[in-house]
Amino acid sequence: MSCYEIEALRLGLMNVLGTENESARQHAEKELEGHLDGPVGALAAAETLAEIERHLDAALVDLEEEIARTDDDAPEYDYLRGRLVAVRDAERTVQRLTAQGESVLGGLGEAHDVLHEAFPVEDE
Repeated sequence: MSCYEIEALRLGLMNVLGTENESARQHAEKELEGHLDGPVGALAAAETLAEIERHLDAALVDLEEEIARTDDDAPEYDYLRGRLVAVRDAERTVQRLTAQGESVLGGLGEAHDVLHEAFPVEDE
């Protein structure tokens, strides 16, 4: 069994960050062979953090539905529940990453304003 959502998230983050680690990309793509439909495929192809958040949320819904359809005494049930915990944790990590990025942008805007206050630009 594989954690398709986590591998797809890795690919999406590689896209967003511009990571060119070809061996990591190939490993993730191999893990996802045959599973790139729906939210998992969209997550793997995501190019923005907003897309990642949206597709990861959809993938979580699909995973929750899969767990609901699985008998709790089935051999894969515990693995599916563990996968759900890992994906929810990853979702919180992506939310923190987005918040931190927005904070950096806000700080840069404030620094820009302070520079203009300290060194006003004369209108021509």
